[in-house]
Amino acid sequence: MKKNFFISLRATVFTLLLCGLAYPLLVTGAALALFPSRARGSLVLDERGAVAGSELIAQAFAAKGYLQPRPSAVNYDAAGSGGSNLGPTSQALHDRAKAAVEQLQRDNPSAPGPVPAELATTSASGLDPHLSPEAALWQAPRIAQARKVDLARVRAIIEAHVEERALWVLGEPRVNVLLVNLALDLHFGKGPT
Repeated sequence: MKKNFFISLRATVFTLLLCGLAYPLLVTGAALALFPSRARGSLVLDERGAVAGSELIAQAFAAKGYLQPRPSAVNYDAAGSGGSNLGPTSQALHDRAKAAVEQLQRDNPSAPGPVPAELATTSASGLDPHLSPEAALWQAPRIAQARKVDLARVRAIIEAHVEERALWVLGEPRVNVLLVNLALDLHFGKGPT
């Protein structure tokens, strides 16, 4: 019995060191060597070199001079990622989307066409940092008016930040809200609050 105990103890310690220490250090070291930015959270720096956020996590932009992200069911809190769990037959979901559409129409009176659905609905994680190019361009008239610049210049910045499909087939074209807003500040100065 004593012999089996020590064999089990050695196996446990070996497995703990291998899987709990050596493997995580190896994988973390490889990630830092091969993909340093991604391994550190895909942090985005502003023009002063200060961290403005992460490419992977949405943040709230409420000012009229900025591209605004999708609504978040978790108030853009990465610690509590998740959706609202409201289904398509939920009256609360219908009422929330209707109120969002009405608010978007009031805030964007010069926007072309109907409100894109993604601007009135939350993503599954509540932290989606991207919009479709159509939803981003839909907001361009409001941004141009708030910043007192030509609409074509705002559209050009948004279009320059369209990320194509990964490997030409995966996903959809998208625009990272944080990167566009930093580009707007870089080209036109800080936006009005």
